[in-house]
Amino acid sequence: MWPTTLTKSSLEELQARIQGAVVLPDDANYDETRKAWNLAVEQRPAMIVVAESASDVAEAVRFARQEELSIAVQSTGHGVVRPADDALLIITSNLNRVRIDPEARTAWIEAGVKWGQVLEKAQEFGLAPLLGSSPGVGAVGYTLGGGMGWLARKYGLSTDSVRCFEVVTADGRMLRVSDTENSDLFWGMRGGGGSLAIVIGMEVQLYPVTTVYGGNLIYPADMAKEVITFYRDWIADAPEELTSSFAIMNLPPIPDIPEFLRGKSVVMIRGCYIGPVETGETLIQKWLDWKAPIANLFHAMPFTEVGTISNDPKGPVSGISSGAWVRELTDEAIDLMVQYAVSRNGSSPLVSTEVRHAGGAIARVDRNANAYGNRDARHIMQMIAMLPTPEARSSIEQYIARFKNELQPYLTGGVYMNFLEGKESRERVKDGYLEENFRRLTEIKTQYDPDNFLSHSFNIRPR
Repeated sequence: MWPTTLTKSSLEELQARIQGAVVLPDDANYDETRKAWNLAVEQRPAMIVVAESASDVAEAVRFARQEELSIAVQSTGHGVVRPADDALLIITSNLNRVRIDPEARTAWIEAGVKWGQVLEKAQEFGLAPLLGSSPGVGAVGYTLGGGMGWLARKYGLSTDSVRCFEVVTADGRMLRVSDTENSDLFWGMRGGGGSLAIVIGMEVQLYPVTTVYGGNLIYPADMAKEVITFYRDWIADAPEELTSSFAIMNLPPIPDIPEFLRGKSVVMIRGCYIGPVETGETLIQKWLDWKAPIANLFHAMPFTEVGTISNDPKGPVSGISSGAWVRELTDEAIDLMVQYAVSRNGSSPLVSTEVRHAGGAIARVDRNANAYGNRDARHIMQMIAMLPTPEARSSIEQYIARFKNELQPYLTGGVYMNFLEGKESRERVKDGYLEENFRRLTEIKTQYDPDNFLSHSFNIRPR
C-alpha cells in the first residue's frame, strides 16, 4: 500500500526526477533497506529514497517539505538518535567516492563512504585520515559528532580536520560550506551533528602516518584495580604520540573470540604510538617490567591494520551505548568502575567499559573554534551492553544509570555525543556543548532549518 498521506502520482513524479530508488513499505526490499546497524533500532519510515547523487538528495528534501515529512539520513546506519518512524529516510550509502590529493594532503569523501575505504586509498600515498577505532564506520557521521580516534592526541579530532563540506540544506539548496563560505554553518556542523544540513561530501586533511606501534595488553579481571591504577600513572607524562585506553571486557563464549578468552572477564590496555617503534617498545616495556600480562599483542603494524587494536564487531549487532567524561581517575572512581564493569557470575550486563585518554591536540584547539564541546576533559568513558531481547532494555538502562549516578562526583557533567544513542542522546544534548556554543547552535538551526525538518540527528531545536 502507498503511505496514507501520499499519493501514487506524487511518488511516481519523485521517482521520475531522481536516479536512485523510491522504496515504500509494501516493497520487497523495504525491511532490508530500513535497517540500522544497531539491530536494537526498529524504525518504520513512511518512505525511503536511496540516493545516487547530490541532486537526488535535494529532490528528496524538497519532496519531504512538500509532503510535510520529517527527514532522516542514514549511510552505514551507525548512531541512530531518533528512529525514522513516519519520516522520509534518505540512504546515502551509494555516494561512495573517495579522491585523494597527495600534494595538498587532503581527501574528498562522499556521504556514504566508510573510513576503511579512505584509509586504504590514503595509505597509497603514505597518508592517513583521522578515523576512529573501526574502519567500518561511516566517515561523515563520525566526523559531524567530533571523531576521536587513535591519532587524536597527536593530530586532534576528525571534525577539526575538515576543510569544507558540500551540503543540502533543509529547504533543498546545495551549498558549499567552509571558513570563507557560509562560515556560520561550517562552525556548527563541526561537532553539531547532522541536524543543521545534509552532507553530500567533505574535504579533510590527511596526515603522514604509515607505521604505528599498537595493540593490547591483556590482564585478568581480578587485577583490574591494580592495572587501572598503574595505567593512571603511566599516562601522567605520556607523549602526545601515544593515544591509549583501558577497557574492562566481559567476553561472551562465542567462536569469534580467541579460545583462551572465551567467556572470561579481562582488563585490556590499548594503545597506538605513532613515533619511532623503538620508543613505543620502551613505553610498553614499563608494563612488562611491572607485571606479566596474559598476552602482549603490541607490535609494529602498518596503519591499515589499526582496526585490530579495538577489534570492533564488523557486522550489525543489537546493543546499547552510553558514556560520560571523567574528571580524574581517582581511587574511588576506579573502585566504582571495577565494581560495575567486571561481571562476577553475571553481575554486570556490560560487555565493555572503556576509558580513553584525551587531551593533547584535542585540548589545544580554541574551544570556540567550532561547535564541539568538552575539549578540556581528560578521560572519556563508553559503556556498551548487548541487548539479547527488547525486554532486557529497561534493566540494562537502569544498571547503566546507577553506575553513572554513583560515578557522578568524578564526572565532569559533559557527554560525548557520538557515544550516546536514542533517548539519552536527545535528553542530554546540551551537555555536549559549552552553554554559549549551544545557544549559537540554536541560532544556526533557526536560520537554516526553522521548521526542524532535520529532527532525527542531534536534538538541536530551532528557537
